[in-house]
Amino acid sequence: MIEIKNITVGYGKQPVLDGIGVSIEKGRLTSIIGVNGSGKSTFLKAILGILPLSNGSISIDGAELSSLKRNEIAQRVAYLSQGKSTPDMTVEQMVLHGRFPYLSYPRRYTENDRKIAYSAMERVGICELAGKPLHTLSGGMRQNAYIAMALAQDTDYILLDEPTTYLDIAHQLELMHILRALADSGKGIVTVMHDLPLAFDFSDEIVLMANKTSLIKSPPAEMCKSPVIQELFGVQIKKMAEEERYYYTMRR
Repeated sequence: MIEIKNITVGYGKQPVLDGIGVSIEKGRLTSIIGVNGSGKSTFLKAILGILPLSNGSISIDGAELSSLKRNEIAQRVAYLSQGKSTPDMTVEQMVLHGRFPYLSYPRRYTENDRKIAYSAMERVGICELAGKPLHTLSGGMRQNAYIAMALAQDTDYILLDEPTTYLDIAHQLELMHILRALADSGKGIVTVMHDLPLAFDFSDEIVLMANKTSLIKSPPAEMCKSPVIQELFGVQIKKMAEEERYYYTMRR
């Protein structure tokens, strides 16, 4: 479990999040939602130790984040940022980058590293693309390659910042099904989402960042009843009983 307790974090002397806390469990898909500027990306970076805390604490499976080295954090939590570049390398080469936290000097991949990378590519269905340059792939296949790299990192938790951005509907659904399967296999998946119905459809928990000092965590069925959704987003989230899918309507 990742436990966030009363943290204050921001940029310089300006806190973006102030005194918030929540727990994130393995085997659950947790979506973080909130309006622009509410601190969603900052929250992920705090969990990774990229941004230092000015107050509070974060622990990962009982280990205090402040006591862990960078490679030790990377062995526990994988992170896919938004706006990723497309490096000049093949799919296999990039997926192998997920093994970096485990390499000692000299940095050479073992046969086991390559087996783990192949297994990760197999899991997301891109083995046949292993030798392809990344820049030749569609946006959806490229995102799958990044997911494979995170899987090759072999962590219990994967954090993703707006992973469905720039993907068409078919690839958005494909990606969310992959994340859902990873959560069902026991990994803790945390994803920042702007598409509310998509988040509600696939998540076990929704974390709503209402403001810098307040967040709300609850299952989708409960969260959709919260008046804060309407207040912040100006929409109502409802569930279609027949298809068991969520949709939103403009607040009137």
